Amino acid sequence: MPAAPIAAISALLVFAALWELAGSRGEEIGAATGRGIAALSRGRARSFAEAAFRLGIPQRLQRAGLAERVPVPAVLAAKLAGIGVGILTASSLAPAAPGRFALPVALILPAAGFLAPDALLERAARRRGRRLVNALPDALDLLAVGAAAGRSPGTVIGEIASGTTGPLAAELAVAVARIECGASQAEALAALRDRVPVPEVGALAAALERSQRYGSPLADQLRDQATSLRRDQRRRIEERAARAAPKIQLVVALVLVPSVLLVIVAALVANSDRLLQGF
Repeated sequence: MPAAPIAAISALLVFAALWELAGSRGEEIGAATGRGIAALSRGRARSFAEAAFRLGIPQRLQRAGLAERVPVPAVLAAKLAGIGVGILTASSLAPAAPGRFALPVALILPAAGFLAPDALLERAARRRGRRLVNALPDALDLLAVGAAAGRSPGTVIGEIASGTTGPLAAELAVAVARIECGASQAEALAALRDRVPVPEVGALAAALERSQRYGSPLADQLRDQATSLRRDQRRRIEERAARAAPKIQLVVALVLVPSVLLVIVAALVANSDRLLQGF
């Protein structure tokens, strides 16, 4: 019998045995896992939850807006799976690498697999932050109109959170919920800055705090911030458009022109007999 089917059957049997063992001795395995985590972390973490907290996984999920959809154990499992994939890949690539590169390959690939879920979460957090910042100027205009009309910022923020969708509305809804549960506006704004660590949100929170503490006119500050944000967005769009022109020219030069030349050459080759008969 070939070796591959034997290895697959063996792996299935081992998995079935571990599953049965986990079902019969779940508490013992959980305690043993906790002891293993404590030993690896030198007593700093004694459970999966504490290990995840020390790795910053809940904070990354919150910044990415995935805290309600992706559980923390799933990220930990993805990290362990990444280590396994990295070890398997390193075991096949390290022997083929030159002598001095074998050890770095064997170390870097498992580490990359461990850090890959964090990189994906950070990428999702950056995308969510950009969407939030893009929706911020309109929200600032609505806040400015409400402040000019004499309405409280908390009421206007609640209306924005309930009347719109997207990451900004979700974060404002969380801030409003904290205020309704008894937290002060300053505490809710501080928590908002922690959840969304972008300068634009920090500027909004600072303007609201200054208005509440010193009585400074809020509407003018919000309008200025909205104008500045739109100016920055326009500049970024212009920069992307300027960077796109050389890329388009490169595609035209390396793809479209050669393809047209190939079509012409193919037509000439296909009709070479007729062309030669004319001479």
